Amino acid sequence: MTSPPKNIHTIFRRLKYMIMIFALSVLMAAITVDMVNPVLPLISGHFVASKAQVSWVVSGVALLLAIGVPVYGRLSDFFELKKLFSFAVLILSLGSLICALAPSLPVLVLGRMVQGAGMSAIPVLSIVAISKVLPPGKRGGALGIIAGCIGVGTAGGPILGGAIGQLLGWQSLFWFTFLMSIVIVIGARYALPTIKPAVEAAGRHRKIDLTGGTLLGLTVGLLLFGVTQGETVGFASFSSLGSLLGSLLALIGFIRRIVTVDNPFVPPVLFKNRFYVSSVIVAVFSMFAYFSVLVFVPLLVVEVNGLSPGQAGMILLPGGTAVAILSPFVGRISDRLGTKRLIIAGVTVMGISTLFLSTFASGASPFLVSVGVLGVGIAFALTNSLANNAAISSLKKDQVGVGMGIFQGSLYLGAGAGAGMIGALLSARRDAENSLNPLYMLDAISYSDAFLAATAAVMIALASAFGLRNDS
Repeated sequence: MTSPPKNIHTIFRRLKYMIMIFALSVLMAAITVDMVNPVLPLISGHFVASKAQVSWVVSGVALLLAIGVPVYGRLSDFFELKKLFSFAVLILSLGSLICALAPSLPVLVLGRMVQGAGMSAIPVLSIVAISKVLPPGKRGGALGIIAGCIGVGTAGGPILGGAIGQLLGWQSLFWFTFLMSIVIVIGARYALPTIKPAVEAAGRHRKIDLTGGTLLGLTVGLLLFGVTQGETVGFASFSSLGSLLGSLLALIGFIRRIVTVDNPFVPPVLFKNRFYVSSVIVAVFSMFAYFSVLVFVPLLVVEVNGLSPGQAGMILLPGGTAVAILSPFVGRISDRLGTKRLIIAGVTVMGISTLFLSTFASGASPFLVSVGVLGVGIAFALTNSLANNAAISSLKKDQVGVGMGIFQGSLYLGAGAGAGMIGALLSARRDAENSLNPLYMLDAISYSDAFLAATAAVMIALASAFGLRNDS
């Protein structure tokens, strides 16, 4: 029996190292986003700052992520991916260093925003690289590993942050991310293949549409800022209304820009691709619901059930474990069975789980809450990586960079909008006497209504899932 050529072994080894680097990167990025949540009281006490002021340690990262992800996706069409990825991770390391040494809260917020500016490259460039290196039918397993690491990092970030922050101080969290980012840069220089940008590979020379990119960034950034302000000071406030109006004007300018210039930042043909648009809508509204559960379940069990913040974080563990275990497995299955049926199943499970949280779990025992979280985690494993795969499969090769940038940016937009809008609803329904859910019989009315709103978002995702390409 003839043994495979040595260069085949080399290729498989390099692919394995590439996936390892991307998996470690997205795990670190997901942890970095949420690790500060449990130590915000420590940061507030250290700098003698208000809750609203300290919240920018979280909001600043979210804003830069939502803006930066689509930008990096488009830049991957113009710059060699390994160099772009390494540069972005170095920016993340610089932001981590600023945070670790921050003498004041404004410097800490600046450091977090620098972190976000670098971190936003990690999820989108990982997906773009996998889509360009691996052929259709072979991507599902790799995308599942990436999704699993994101799930572990999102659920484990607050747990890790609370433990390390309490033991070694909040500054130690940023020294951790600084050291990890340096390791990743070194590993990326060795493990990542050289991937020509789409413009160079096609033998074309185009200029980047900076005006279009700026308008897109303003649209997303002002929208998220307006939603954040609406949650904290009310949607009728000048800061919220002004930001939302500014976002609308920027969106109008962006739409006009992409239909009038020769080489726009985002080709309008993307939005004529109904399979791609369906995958984006599925991703946005499923992430809207998923992130709402991650944010408001801990608040529910602390406020209503009297659990400690550490115990509340453990309620999320079943969901995070489900994502970590199932995502790679589901990804491999999708390579054989296709994505559409699995996504429909996943979104259906998510809707059932959020409705369960609204109807039976809100105000009941923490065990029932954890059951609902487990269902949401299983659903996320069935939808996240598969929606990525469905979006990639609907794009032409020269559209992958910008297309996946928009797709990944939409995920963060859905997460930010979900937390802000559900938070505003929670505040508005705080003193309500009757739940919007006619089947709800317990006392945590505002939380029941919040999870019912998340269920409504899932229904939009489910309707869009039927518009995905039939790839079975």
